[in-house]
Amino acid sequence: MSMSDIQSDLSLFNELVEVLLNEEQKHPVAERIEAKKLYDVMDLSLNNEPMVDDAFKNTLKDVLVATPKTATNLFFNQLFGGRQGKAILGDLLAVMLNNSMYTYKVAGPQVGIEQEIIRKSCDLVGYGPQSNGTFPTGGSMSNYMALVMARDAKDPNCRLDGMTKPLIVYTSKLSHYSNSKNTSFAGIGRNNIRYIEADSKGRMNPEKLEEQIKEDLHDGFIPTYVNATAGTTVLGAFDPIDKIADITEKYNIWLHVDGAYSGSVIFSKKYKHLVNGIERSNSFSYNAHKMLGTPLTCSVILVNNKRHLHESFSNKADYLYQTDGDDFNLGKTSFQCGRRNDALKFWTLWKSVGTIGLESIVDHQFDLADVAREYIKSNDDYTLYSFDESISVCFNYKNIDPKKLCTALYKAQETVVGFGSFNGTTFIRFVTINANNSPEDIINFFDVLEKFVAENPSLKKIGEEVEEGV
Repeated sequence: MSMSDIQSDLSLFNELVEVLLNEEQKHPVAERIEAKKLYDVMDLSLNNEPMVDDAFKNTLKDVLVATPKTATNLFFNQLFGGRQGKAILGDLLAVMLNNSMYTYKVAGPQVGIEQEIIRKSCDLVGYGPQSNGTFPTGGSMSNYMALVMARDAKDPNCRLDGMTKPLIVYTSKLSHYSNSKNTSFAGIGRNNIRYIEADSKGRMNPEKLEEQIKEDLHDGFIPTYVNATAGTTVLGAFDPIDKIADITEKYNIWLHVDGAYSGSVIFSKKYKHLVNGIERSNSFSYNAHKMLGTPLTCSVILVNNKRHLHESFSNKADYLYQTDGDDFNLGKTSFQCGRRNDALKFWTLWKSVGTIGLESIVDHQFDLADVAREYIKSNDDYTLYSFDESISVCFNYKNIDPKKLCTALYKAQETVVGFGSFNGTTFIRFVTINANNSPEDIINFFDVLEKFVAENPSLKKIGEEVEEGV
């Protein structure tokens, strides 16, 4: 491909970006295409003959317009949203450079960029000079790598001979679903995971944790790994890390803190207390593509002692590691071999706004959540189910079935928001993770919801269908 071809494609890219940005302004929620009708409505076919340029451009525009828009002020459905321009710049440059991050020979300064992020992150967490980390593919993979390191630390022969000991894993009932999958992948087994009760605010109960550990020790099992959560998926709750660390240190158990959702509070002086004790953990992970707004994916795992990364993930490969030392050949501490550069987009953001700018991004999301909670508390038509110091705002409106209301809002292209459950109650889960939003955008969401309900009196309240059936 010639330079002129690249320049032409980049011009097309800029044109398509303009289309997308204009479309987001006019229609913040994409028109939904029924899944079963997708291939009839859009030309997604792959054919023997090339598509002519104009038709190709028009098809790309159709795809852009129809794809769910995650950066608008009416998207509140997932644990990510919005855009940070300098991070997008870094991601585009990473695509153009197309380095793989396994050796210094092919990545050069990009290795230094990744390691600088790791070093500064370790400093913020309070890990010492022996700490290090890597960039996995996502939060689930971060949790998996932590579990593998914990397994190998407790049963070193496992790396050669396979599982020979009854290792036990502990996590909150409200933790991420990847923990269950990961016990299967790691050979520990799903039946060897213990789900610990949470308190009334969704935080792991340390007393219940210790009771379960004592029971397992009595029964001849080997307590191996505790997963604490900094920002549970539904309530955004923070497990009490300090109290949990007292227990893991007492019984010599690996402590991992899954901060995929809200671990970025390490950047905030105001909210860092939510992860007090994090420096006592063996590993910690957070996703910059969530609270910090980088493009997907951008996940970081840190370890208090870097030897665990080497012992669990290093492998000889003379065809690959031919120059420079282990500290510059990042493939030796990564789960993957070939690995895209996820660090550059985070570095361009961090470099451009400074640590103080990242702190502002995090604090603003909590401020937006406060705006939402205050609005709910001041209106008797709402019921609040979540708590302060979280960016998950959980509520119901006029006792209307939250599942049906969220689905109706989505299908009508009004707003995109999801639902969740806690202690047997289902509610709308409204996430203020888009730092580009303003307090006015938060109030606008409630205005949209209330107007939609007023115009759709057929929406049933919880329990009405049952009562009418009786």
